[in-house]
Amino acid sequence: MSRKGKGKKGKGIPREVLTGQVLEVLSKSPEQGFNYKQVAKRLGITGESEKHPVTDILKELEKQGSVQEIYVGKYRIKASRGYITGTVDLTRMGYGFISTDELEEDVFVSSKNLKTALHGDKVKVWLYAKRKGARPEGEVVEIIERSRTTFVGTIEVMPNFAFLIPDNKNMPFDLFIPSAKLNGAKQGQKAVAKVVDWDPKSKNPVAEIINVLGYPGLNDTEIHAILAEYGLPYSFTEEVVQDAEKISAEITKKEIKSRRDFRRIPTFTIDPEDAKDFDDALSLRKLENGNWEAGVHIADVTHYLQPGTIVEEEAKQRATSVYLVDRVVPMLPERLSNNICSLNPAEDKLTYSAVFEMNDKSEVIDEWFGRTIINSDKRFTYGEAQKVIDTGDGTLKEEVLVMHRLAQQLRTKRIASGAFFFDRDEVKFNLDENGKPLGIRFREHGTSNELVEEFMLLANKKVAEHIGKKLKKKPFVYRIHDKPDPEKIDSFSHFIKRFGYKLVEDEKTSLPKAMNKLLNSVAGKQEQNLIETLAIRSMAKAVYSTDNIGHYGLSFKFYTHFTSPIRRYPDMMVHRLLTSYLAGETPSSPDKYEKLCEHSSKMEKLASEAERASVKYKQVEFMSGKTGQVFEGVISGVTEWGIYVEIIENQCEGMIHIRELTGDFYEYDEKNYCIKGRTTGKIYTLGDRVKVEVVKADLQKKQLDYRMA
Repeated sequence: MSRKGKGKKGKGIPREVLTGQVLEVLSKSPEQGFNYKQVAKRLGITGESEKHPVTDILKELEKQGSVQEIYVGKYRIKASRGYITGTVDLTRMGYGFISTDELEEDVFVSSKNLKTALHGDKVKVWLYAKRKGARPEGEVVEIIERSRTTFVGTIEVMPNFAFLIPDNKNMPFDLFIPSAKLNGAKQGQKAVAKVVDWDPKSKNPVAEIINVLGYPGLNDTEIHAILAEYGLPYSFTEEVVQDAEKISAEITKKEIKSRRDFRRIPTFTIDPEDAKDFDDALSLRKLENGNWEAGVHIADVTHYLQPGTIVEEEAKQRATSVYLVDRVVPMLPERLSNNICSLNPAEDKLTYSAVFEMNDKSEVIDEWFGRTIINSDKRFTYGEAQKVIDTGDGTLKEEVLVMHRLAQQLRTKRIASGAFFFDRDEVKFNLDENGKPLGIRFREHGTSNELVEEFMLLANKKVAEHIGKKLKKKPFVYRIHDKPDPEKIDSFSHFIKRFGYKLVEDEKTSLPKAMNKLLNSVAGKQEQNLIETLAIRSMAKAVYSTDNIGHYGLSFKFYTHFTSPIRRYPDMMVHRLLTSYLAGETPSSPDKYEKLCEHSSKMEKLASEAERASVKYKQVEFMSGKTGQVFEGVISGVTEWGIYVEIIENQCEGMIHIRELTGDFYEYDEKNYCIKGRTTGKIYTLGDRVKVEVVKADLQKKQLDYRMA
């Protein structure tokens, strides 16, 4: 059972498609000559009138230099350009494009010539001779590496077998499930299937059910389906949990003696109201010389988690905690993340600290890095800390207010140095006990958030500088961020002009300063979210690497992640490397760190995509009770199949299909990135404000359908 349509033979085949098919016939027998009748026969074209276009195409290809006429009426393919390897980008229509470093252009591969290759697979491709003015074409000859073998979908049971209908839009085939391999899955349930065999002659891969998720629409079913779709776990195995239970929480006198003791220095944590683990704390005291000693204290996870243990290997594989709308899927089991390592108030806790002597201008006079012990005096929520900042009164008011003042000075310096400042609204949901969204809100970002941010940034920066700049030790794990692609910035600059904004760069004004000025000018306006979203998309993505190129967005030459080892594996690597270098040792197996950086970057990306998918699902669920209602929105995307509109009040994005645009025949203008009416000339483009009516909320596809109100 395949959802791919079959192509028609003969009359009605588009010229471009027929040309590609003719090239395929010739390419498969490069030494053989063919006349138009032989080509037509191989294509299944029987009528005389339908054969004539084949003759024209052969002559046209000969003029283009793709084929040669070996004697009158007989043609042979010219020498192919050989093989390339690349990654499959599969379209909804079933054909694909191969992205490769070996060619400037992507290679087109018809659905028939993909040879069971799927989206993301690494493949070897045989290139056909290139036609003049056309993109390269070829066929897959080998699947080098599968990007995935498991798929999430809905079970459809037949009398003697079943199918899994995949949720993934990039999987155009249903999976054939023998009845004996259903493993208890029932009609209509969501499940995870693993491909076990796929004969290239068969349209459908054979698979077995490895996990039954439950019935669609239930919160746990849908959230687990999202995690499974991205290959992310949603629980720990019993083996991992038992290994974590064996870890001792005891803090011995010998251990305390080996550490710098901060237990009598005012210390506090600031976290979201719903936080369950606290991996960073701040301390402050005034020194006799009038300067301030500011401590950034981080949970000492690597003291408890030893290399080679089951929990360590699990953390390495997960690489990050995953933050979904209704839960956190932690990197570490609860015994570590919420108990032993969490910097809970009024408890002695082992920490790894960056301690700075700072003057009243927030200049760092001296620095120290090492293992410590703390006892937090107060657990602030962001709201509680903000109240102290706003009123000047409350618990630990002097420490909070001084650190707030120092943080704002650090922030001002970062702005002056050219750091980017994106302040996008973070979507949050009010959920009932069953996970159903009752409302949408936006998390506030105040100066209490900035207090924590600035000191975490300072610690990350100074640790990286100490290892990379002062000690000049290798390897080390850096958080790097490249300069943006100039073409993307040009496109962004062109786009914002329709709102009356300019991104002015000159000898005096750098791109970061120009971008910050723009973002300040859109703050609080209806187009703020759209412009900030597109600004972020124009930037490069930050990743982990042992090769330091600096962090462009933060305007730091040295930067790492040191401050969140409970939820990020790279921070654990940094702690271990820092320990080695402070002890004058050289870490073993230096080559492994770059591979771990690549893995951590990959897992971070998957976690981010899963988070967005969970937000999208809850937005669709929230809007499912609002069909027929009208909202004001902004056009957030334009494609050949329609326009996307984001509702201003809740940021729920939906699509208006191009066929739903009435009053004219509308066409996609790729050059000007808009949809235009052929007769009226009416244009729909990015940033236009429109009123839309909610037509449909499809929870299965996580898709909202709108129409113009």
